Amino acid sequence: MSDTAEAASGPVLDIDGARATIRLNRPKHLNRLQAEDLGELVKLFDRIEADPAIRVLVLTGTGRAFSAGYDLNSVAERAVSANEQQSAGSAFEVVVNRLEDLGVPTICRLNGGVYGGSTDLALACDFRIGVDTAEMFMPAARLGLHYYRSGIKRYVTRLGVDNAKRLFLTAQKISAPEMLRIGYLTAMVPVEFLDEEVDKLAGVLAGNAPQAMRGMKHAINEFARGELDEQAADQRHRDSMRGDEIKEGIKAFAEKRAPKF
Repeated sequence: MSDTAEAASGPVLDIDGARATIRLNRPKHLNRLQAEDLGELVKLFDRIEADPAIRVLVLTGTGRAFSAGYDLNSVAERAVSANEQQSAGSAFEVVVNRLEDLGVPTICRLNGGVYGGSTDLALACDFRIGVDTAEMFMPAARLGLHYYRSGIKRYVTRLGVDNAKRLFLTAQKISAPEMLRIGYLTAMVPVEFLDEEVDKLAGVLAGNAPQAMRGMKHAINEFARGELDEQAADQRHRDSMRGDEIKEGIKAFAEKRAPKF
């Protein structure tokens, strides 16, 4: 995947077979997200989820960084506004939560640094594969910002209480090896192997049973939030035992071939 692109723009969608790729495309500003990008991302997520041919989503950035997060100028404008309005944080929160709940499995291809709100955007993906020169930091404490609730919860449930406190309260930058150690990165690779590693994982995910993965991802996310709908999870399990996916899976296993879902 090329990390250079055309003129700056909103998020760019590319579909190649079972794989969709969304690329943040404002490299001059480290792919900083603008207000108009948020609605566009939600539309792209909806489009991906509505297409049964798409089995996996890769989210990445153009240039030397994944993303510098949400435009601080927009945050500042809301902070000084006399009118009560949806906060920049709550608008961004909607996008990140939508990504976390996307039915297809998601991979964040961290082509470089990840900062501010984009650390949560990447964390909302199911997997994060990053280059060994990546870095991250969450500057909320330096900015006087109390981060939105679901973002803090995501940090706590995915990285643990101690790591969440360290990242939020110190606002200190950490390097890729430390990102890997605390579980922020699923895998860390030299830049020349980034696409190979992402392609390998995307291929595995695209080849697995989509409905089974969708249901299990839903249950895992609910478990993490302490919000499991036991009846719905049990029903999905029972339905899967009579579904077409398990018939093909068992047949393929017996025939010693890859399943075709």
